[in-house]
Amino acid sequence: MNASPEDATVALRDSGWVSPAAGYAIGTTPTAMTPRKTAVRFSVSVPSDLLDELDALVRRRGFKSRSQAIAEMARERLLEAHEEQGTGSMAGTISLVYDHRKRNLQSALAAIQHRYYLYIVSSMHVHLEHHNYLEVLLVQGPVETLRRLADELTATKGVKNGRLHLTATAMPQLM
Repeated sequence: MNASPEDATVALRDSGWVSPAAGYAIGTTPTAMTPRKTAVRFSVSVPSDLLDELDALVRRRGFKSRSQAIAEMARERLLEAHEEQGTGSMAGTISLVYDHRKRNLQSALAAIQHRYYLYIVSSMHVHLEHHNYLEVLLVQGPVETLRRLADELTATKGVKNGRLHLTATAMPQLM
């Protein structure tokens, strides 16, 4: 019994391996073997000036393709949405810039950090120009708690600026 192209496409689809370009249409021949769950092809219509900006971004940032750039942007926006919802645990950094000469500032920052010690994995500080320090905390825990920690640190009198930056996932449990 000879297998038709339709039979081959159905067998590939059912096994979980298909070409995203084939689109599951019976009678099409898969050209690139790609796991179905790895990538899905879809089309997007955008104004030509936006496409020009996207292409410039792809070149400037060294993406291999538009798809790679768009996937990166989608991940960033989804991460922001997850962060805004304040649910789940995430890992990230809190960066602070402050003048170390400010009276009682370092002890105030240390007191806040001691209250949140379960969520601070490590910290480092770097001497910047003049009397400024850059302090970076590696943090992990519930988003709401990390946001509260960052808010307390950045609201401390003498902190020039600060930022919480979260990643998409949490780190493995430390022993």
